[in-house]
Amino acid sequence: MATYSVDPAAPDEPYLAFWRERHLCTLTTLRPDGSPHVVPVGGTFDPGARLARVITNRTSAKVSHVLAAGPEGARVAVCQVAGPRWATLEGRARVRTEPERVREAERRYAERYGRTPGPNPARVVIEIEVERALGRG
Repeated sequence: MATYSVDPAAPDEPYLAFWRERHLCTLTTLRPDGSPHVVPVGGTFDPGARLARVITNRTSAKVSHVLAAGPEGARVAVCQVAGPRWATLEGRARVRTEPERVREAERRYAERYGRTPGPNPARVVIEIEVERALGRG
């Protein structure tokens, strides 16, 4: 199996299928001192919009790291692995609080993970504008 680069706007079917399977992901953000902060998350990929999404609580460390980067967004990576297969999406993240964006992220989460997130008035979505996609599978 070779590592390959993928067009994030037009991924091949095996890559897209892997992002539809139920896998836990990791999200890597950078702390203010530049050290990586890696946490498990549920992530979704929408190649049509070139967005990866992660729902979370507005008080989480990952949210504070993204906000600290300023309006241009934070450089992040979301990754998943299953045996020898892996996929990484890299790009700029921004925290979105608009109810319609949070609902869309919740809908996509429910579709991928088979459960609807419970109500959470502090929920936000980290949207990642995907610039690079890599994988092995």
